[in-house]
Amino acid sequence: MHIPRRIAVPAALILLAATAGAQETTRSLSLTLEECLVRALRNNLSIQVAVLTPQGSALSVQKAREKFLPNFSFGLTKRNSSSPSFSWLESQDETLTKYGNYSAQITEVIPLGGTVTLGVSSAMTDTNQTGTTINPRYNSQLQLSFSQPLLRNFGLKMTQMEIVIARNNLDVSEIQLHKTIQDTIFSVIQSYWNLVYSIENLKVQRKSLELARDFLAKNQRSVEIGTLAPMDILAAESEVATREAGILAAEAAVKANEDQMKNLLNFTPEEEQGLREIVALDSPRFEERLIEVDEALAVAMEKRPDLRISRINLKTQNLNLDYARNQLLPALSFNASYASPGVSGTRLIYDSEYFGDIIGTIPGYRSESWNDVFGFRYENWSVALTLDIGLNTVLSRAAYAQAELATQTAGLGLKNTERAAVLEIRNAVRTVQTAFKQVQAYKIARDLAEKKLAAEEEKLRLGLSTNYTVLQYQRDLTTAQVQELKSVIDYNIALADLDRSMGTLLENRNIRIADALGGGSY
Repeated sequence: MHIPRRIAVPAALILLAATAGAQETTRSLSLTLEECLVRALRNNLSIQVAVLTPQGSALSVQKAREKFLPNFSFGLTKRNSSSPSFSWLESQDETLTKYGNYSAQITEVIPLGGTVTLGVSSAMTDTNQTGTTINPRYNSQLQLSFSQPLLRNFGLKMTQMEIVIARNNLDVSEIQLHKTIQDTIFSVIQSYWNLVYSIENLKVQRKSLELARDFLAKNQRSVEIGTLAPMDILAAESEVATREAGILAAEAAVKANEDQMKNLLNFTPEEEQGLREIVALDSPRFEERLIEVDEALAVAMEKRPDLRISRINLKTQNLNLDYARNQLLPALSFNASYASPGVSGTRLIYDSEYFGDIIGTIPGYRSESWNDVFGFRYENWSVALTLDIGLNTVLSRAAYAQAELATQTAGLGLKNTERAAVLEIRNAVRTVQTAFKQVQAYKIARDLAEKKLAAEEEKLRLGLSTNYTVLQYQRDLTTAQVQELKSVIDYNIALADLDRSMGTLLENRNIRIADALGGGSY
C-alpha cells in the first residue's frame, strides 16, 4: 500500500512524538546509597517531625530563663468624688475631691530565690473641704522591699531547677532526634540493600530461566532427531514454568522494595508519576571488619541514644527529688522594706486659725515632694521573719514519696536499658561475625555448584546422566547464587545494624544533625 508523502511525514512525526512522550512518562531513576541518604535527610517525614521537638524544647529553656527578667508595672488613677456637706466644718454645699495617682514598679527574682521590688508613686489631692491647710496636696514615695525564703525554695538549685530541667529536656529531644535520624538512615541502608538483592535476584532468576529454556530447546532437538523420548521433555517444560513463576515473585519483590524506598525518601506524587523503576547503582562490599565485643560495648555505653536519654532522665528525677525534699521544710521568710515619703502642696492662709475665709496662699509644687523623697527626709523601714508550717509537710509526705519512687524507677530503667544494650551489642557482633563466615561458605558453595553443573552437563552429553539430574543441578546453582548474594547483603546490613546498635552509624557515615536541619552539607 502506497502512502502519500504529505500523509507519511505527519504520521512519522506523530509516531516520534508518541515515542518521546512514552520515554518522558516512563523513566528510571538511578540512585547511589549516598544519594538515598541525602534524600532521606531532606525529605523523610519522620525526620521532619522529629526536628520540631528540639525547637519546642529550646523555647521551653528560653521560657524558663524568663523568670529572672524584671517585671515592670505602671499605674494611673484618676478619681472625682462629690458628697453633700453635713456640717459647716466640711464645706458650704457639697464636698468635692479630685484625686490622681501615678505609680511605677519594677520587680525581679534574684538567683537565691528572693524578690526585690522598687517602686515610686506620686498622688495629688484637691478638695474644697473646710479646714484643709494644704490644697492641692502632693504625696510622693520611694519604696524598696526585699523578700527572701530561708528554708523552703532557698538557693540556686531551687531557683534554677526549672531551667536545668528544661535544658535536660532539650538534650533529650536532641538525642531523640539523633536516634530518629539514625534509625531512618539504617532503614534506608537496609531498604537499599534489600532493593539491590531483589534486583540481582531477579537477574539470577532470569538467568536460571534462560538456562532452563536452553535446556528445553536442546531436549526438543533431541526429540526431533529421535535421541530422546517425547516423555522425557516434560520435566524440562515443567522446570521452565516453575522458573517463570519464580521470576514473577522476584519482580513483585523488586516493586515492593521500590515502594519501601519511595516511602522512606518521601517521593512526591509528581516524582512518582511516570517512574518505571529505581535502579540501585551501588554494589555491596565484602570487607572484613574486626571488632571485639568489649570494644563495641565500651563505645555503646557512651554513645547509644537510649542510654544517654536514660541517664538524663535519671538526673531530672534526682532534681525533682531534691525539690520534693526541699518542699518538706518550713516556709521561713525574711522580709525587709524601706520607704522614703515626701509631701508638698499649696499652703492655705485663713483669716482665723483653720477656719474662716482664705486670705492668701503659699504656692507649693509636686517637685518639692520629690525633693523630700530623694533627700530621704523621712525614713521608714521594717524587717520581719515569717514562719509557715504546713500540716501537709508534717503529716503527709506523699509528694516526696512519689518523687522518690520516680527516681527509683528511673534508676532501674537505666539498668534495664544497659542490660538490653549489652544483649543487643553481643547479638550484633555475633551476627556480623557469622555473616562474614557465611559469605565465605556460600562463595565456595556457588563455585562448587557451577563446577558440578558443568560436569553433569558433560556427562549428559556423553549419555552418562539424566535430564532430571541436570535440572536439579541447575536449581542447586540458582540456589547457591541467591544464597551467596543474600549473604553479602546480610553482611552489609549486619554492619550497619552494629553501627546503629553502638550509636555510631551517623558518625561513621559522616552525617551531622545540622544536615537534617538544613544547616550543613552532606
